[in-house]
Amino acid sequence: MVQNDFLTVEERVSLLVNALADERDHFPVLKLFLPDGAATWLITECDPDEPNRLFGLCDLGLGFPELGSVSLEDILSVRGKLGLTVERDVHFKAEKPISAYATEARAKGRIVA
Repeated sequence: MVQNDFLTVEERVSLLVNALADERDHFPVLKLFLPDGAATWLITECDPDEPNRLFGLCDLGLGFPELGSVSLEDILSVRGKLGLTVERDVHFKAEKPISAYATEARAKGRIVA
């Protein structure tokens, strides 16, 4: 069961607006990360029919970040080495579209944001 309050109303609205827009190369709406691990997600949109299915740049810390869909429930089930849970980076402000983050992440083997 997904925590309904993990994402703010504003974040959920922005994710939905991006999903419904004709443009496909959105700026990330939020950055999620594992404080005691290497996993990071830059999320740009959600599925309008299934709002907990997100799309963005996913990096599990294995050196192969990729664009794709991910379940918010799956993200929230991840635990780090010390048992910590995924957090939102409340200070993250996207500076470029997701394609630019993806290109840089593929070159470096990890999300750099």
